[in-house]
Amino acid sequence: MRSPHQRDRDRIIHSAAFRRLEYKTQVFVNHEGDHYRTRLTHSLEVSQLARGLARSLRLNEELAEALALAHDLGHTPFGHAGEDGLAAVAKEYGGFDHNAQTIRILTQLENRYADFDGLNLTWETLEGIAKHNGPLLGAGKKPLPRALKYYADQHDLELHSHASAEAQVAAIADDIAYNNHDLDDGLRAGFFQLEDLLILPLMGDMIKEVMAQHPMLSPQRQSHEIIRRMVFAMMKDVLDTTQARIKQLRVDSPDTVRHLGQTLVTFSPEMEIVNRSVKSFLMKRMYRHYKVNRMASKARRVVSELFTFFINEPNCLPSVWYAQTDGPHSQRTAEVITDFIAGMTDRFALEEHARIFDPATRT
Repeated sequence: MRSPHQRDRDRIIHSAAFRRLEYKTQVFVNHEGDHYRTRLTHSLEVSQLARGLARSLRLNEELAEALALAHDLGHTPFGHAGEDGLAAVAKEYGGFDHNAQTIRILTQLENRYADFDGLNLTWETLEGIAKHNGPLLGAGKKPLPRALKYYADQHDLELHSHASAEAQVAAIADDIAYNNHDLDDGLRAGFFQLEDLLILPLMGDMIKEVMAQHPMLSPQRQSHEIIRRMVFAMMKDVLDTTQARIKQLRVDSPDTVRHLGQTLVTFSPEMEIVNRSVKSFLMKRMYRHYKVNRMASKARRVVSELFTFFINEPNCLPSVWYAQTDGPHSQRTAEVITDFIAGMTDRFALEEHARIFDPATRT
């Protein structure tokens, strides 16, 4: 009844790791507001954009969707701040990389099926997740995370080449989604106003256009109309640019895509300038806002303190996790603790931290 990639998508949606994304930070911690994006809603938005691009480019829509839905499964609680904290404190044990953790989840940690560990996904899905941001081996590349190297060798993911067109579609859909929904969330949070965005190329023109056409709309509806137009413009640019590149580079097979030596699915040079300007604006006005900095500092501290506590006293781990360890400060114990912490939601991490470090909280 299903193609292999439809089955991949369905298994990802039904996984525990996917459900936990509901309570994992995108930018704002979940309890800060009901209308801000979480990792789950972000992944759904990426999936919708990836499906649209894949369909228009006549690619494998189900594969693109599976990759989009799975791309953030390995994220720690509290988003990138949590990852930074865990990577730093676990450095002597191999560190932490959320992309490698995603592969680990999909191939081992999701152990609900009777006949195999993980989700038993197709090679194309594992390959696309591992290298959706480009080749991982070659001149100038960082050493592979330990977990990723093990699974890449085991599944022969060809990390020296580019990923499929579907994986590249998922990657650029990720860019389009988070740039635009982070602008939307930043406006909602009051970190900046529409007038502050007038300096941005393309977006500034769209703001003037919308305000002239719809002067009586509320600021919230004006914002939505502007973001909607921005998403459409970026999607159309990727589609037009990629279709032109397919003809120019004479792309006629998946293997051709993988061995082009360059990314196939891209923005035009003009839209890439727009994309970078939005990223730069968000970095200054949102990601480095003092309120976000305070929460990020708390997040790094919570994650670091949890790891340090458990590596010294693994017997304080829940029984099912403690049974997998082999004593304080060992490589095996560090891997178990990393899996435990990386799988936490924001809410559970805060509660676990309180249970351990607050004498008045019941354990």
